[in-house]
Amino acid sequence: MNAVLQNASIPFAHFEQLREARLVIQQEAAALAKLASQLDTDFCRAIDTLNQCSGSVVITGIGKAGLVGQKIAATLSSTGTRAHFLHPVEAVHGDLGRLHEKDVVVALSNSGETEEICQLIPIVRRLNIPVIAITADDNSTLGNLADVVVRLGRLKEAGSYGLAPTTSTTAMLALGDALALVLTRLKGFTPQQFAVFHPAGSLGRKLMTVRQIMRKEDQLRIAHQEDTIRDVFVTMGKPGRRTGAVILIDSDGRLEGLFTDSDLARLLEQRREHQFDRPISHVMTSNPLTISGDATLCEAVDLLSENKVSELPVVDSDRKPIGLIDITDIIGLVPRDETD
Repeated sequence: MNAVLQNASIPFAHFEQLREARLVIQQEAAALAKLASQLDTDFCRAIDTLNQCSGSVVITGIGKAGLVGQKIAATLSSTGTRAHFLHPVEAVHGDLGRLHEKDVVVALSNSGETEEICQLIPIVRRLNIPVIAITADDNSTLGNLADVVVRLGRLKEAGSYGLAPTTSTTAMLALGDALALVLTRLKGFTPQQFAVFHPAGSLGRKLMTVRQIMRKEDQLRIAHQEDTIRDVFVTMGKPGRRTGAVILIDSDGRLEGLFTDSDLARLLEQRREHQFDRPISHVMTSNPLTISGDATLCEAVDLLSENKVSELPVVDSDRKPIGLIDITDIIGLVPRDETD
């Protein structure tokens, strides 16, 4: 067994493992805090360049920086900015055809001297494509080639030997997140737009709109507020699963109130059957809580929970009912962490 393998089995107690792990995380956290404090107008120039891009944001890098670049491209894509990753080696072997003059290239290299990147960027410049460099400083080959340099600063890699890309790639990733999210804010990107790119999984369910999940049309019980309780319940039976509320409207079709099965049960318990032949408006809940069809599932759940109600009328801008949210319809859609 050689010396390298022998060294791999040296005693390393659990408390020492935890101490070293904490040091790694603390060192990376300190680097991120320093990076945040040193951001300057070059960051804003990078944001302006990205915001003015009418093509795609093309991220390039190699090795660990390339892996970070793929994540940054994915984050940009999911937050409303068209983006993709371009491998620098593949680029000079035919993939340059993926670039367009309306694109912006973001090049990642901590040292700024990565050979494959430094060979690619002059070609990109000849195509008149703006280049943003994310690198340690601007006194490097990449820094001198770029239109905008967002500096990481000189970073010490984490760990006993400080060899593996760790702190530097963490800083790159955080800077990429900052670019993507500031750009999202600048573009006015909404949760509803975000939902379009995340239709699946718990995230997609949280961002579903009320319009997607509400009961509507023939699933609703809608009556005039001057109808009697008896008439409403005798004549308004619905096939299939019955909603637990009657939506009550005025002569213009606007929402005036809500009457639920619980309200009916309360009348029976209180022996107030004489009110069955009076207008339902006498016992309805006037001006009930409502929600817009463009609201998210999470907003609906919050309203139901905070106000301790089971039904929520959905209205348009004229306060005319277009649907109903029933708590039994959404309880299975809410991600588990939202119900804890």
